[in-house]
Amino acid sequence: MKKYSLLSAFFTKLVLALLIILSIGLFLPIHSYAKELDEIVNYGIKVDVNEDATLHMIYHIDWKVLDSTSEGPLSWVLIGIPNNKYKSYKPLSPCIKKMSYSSDDGALKITLDRDYKAGEIVPIEFELVQDYMYQMDFLTEGETVYEFTPGWFDDIKVDNLEILWNSDKAIAHSPASDNYNNYFLWKTSLNKGGKYKVSVTYPNDAFSFDTSKKIKKNHTSFKQTFSACCPFITLGLICLGVFGLYYFFSFIGWVSSSGFKGTSTKIVRTVVEYMTNCPNCGAPRQEGKEVCAYCGTNMIKSKTKVEEEKIPKKYAEFKDEILKNKDKGTYKLSSSPNTYVHVTPIIVPHRTSFSSYMKTQNASRGGGGGGCAHSSCACACACACACAGGGRAGCTAKDFYKTNVKLKYFKKNNK
Repeated sequence: MKKYSLLSAFFTKLVLALLIILSIGLFLPIHSYAKELDEIVNYGIKVDVNEDATLHMIYHIDWKVLDSTSEGPLSWVLIGIPNNKYKSYKPLSPCIKKMSYSSDDGALKITLDRDYKAGEIVPIEFELVQDYMYQMDFLTEGETVYEFTPGWFDDIKVDNLEILWNSDKAIAHSPASDNYNNYFLWKTSLNKGGKYKVSVTYPNDAFSFDTSKKIKKNHTSFKQTFSACCPFITLGLICLGVFGLYYFFSFIGWVSSSGFKGTSTKIVRTVVEYMTNCPNCGAPRQEGKEVCAYCGTNMIKSKTKVEEEKIPKKYAEFKDEILKNKDKGTYKLSSSPNTYVHVTPIIVPHRTSFSSYMKTQNASRGGGGGGCAHSSCACACACACACAGGGRAGCTAKDFYKTNVKLKYFKKNNK
């Protein structure tokens, strides 16, 4: 055991020495990439399925400029679209001077009508008709599924994300959504690199689906991606190698020093709220059923895991009633109609965790650790983003479908 401790201490010192050397040459460049230039206040999409099964999409993006000094004002942006099988696109807002598709980026390059500086919000809106977005008999024979993952911004947060999808002829959708004028409505926000996926299911005869069409993806060329990421890949490999050796020897020490120390019971609670009536056909939900008995639509409005030490705000007033149930089963909240608590006790073997072991080892050596995780994250974001330079390029990850539309933009022309 003493041998493993000495090896672990040696690699700890080696890690710290290498991190100091790397930080001298790489600290400033990494932080220059981390500087926030822009913010997406609203970014969204409204979707209608055409008779030929293509998607008619209206994007609306409120793009806020935070810094126009470091890399100049915002003059053009790149907006990623699902794939290169689009039928048409056209601008809908006066701030768009020109639009063109960039096959290298898998995105629409939008040239703005002027340079936008810090504090200004650019209201970008355009129309897109998109094909190759569905899979027939994807999950169930006789059903066609559209899967739509809003593409994420690796370096920009999205304050408000809303997806509107026409519910006509749909038989199921996921996750649970609100309803707005015959549209499914999903609302959330995204941190940098955050992802959100939705799916909508139709019978195979709902539209003119073509069995030869499948979901396809664009890929940035290997040379372009490798060239942009090379410095970060090198740094990442060095960090992974050093930390890999360090944690390998630490893991050996942990295995030889820790063991099971009895068991404990952990109670897992999930609060599930159901819709009173089916959002698709209007039928009332049958007791004990999670899907509509008539059309198969998911009837779950929300599903939330509840921990004893942290009750979500919306269930704070029901805390006592939720936590009093400790035996396995499903319990109805008397104070909240259509809301149930699923309780599952599980037996957990108790042993010294690896993280606890590492904390003890580092404390016994008077500290330790390092910040390479942050550097690795910076590498991943920069590599995934890899936009063309010049003119301040707004950047979405390639081949993902970013979304968010404020309801006020569609109230006048809602189909």
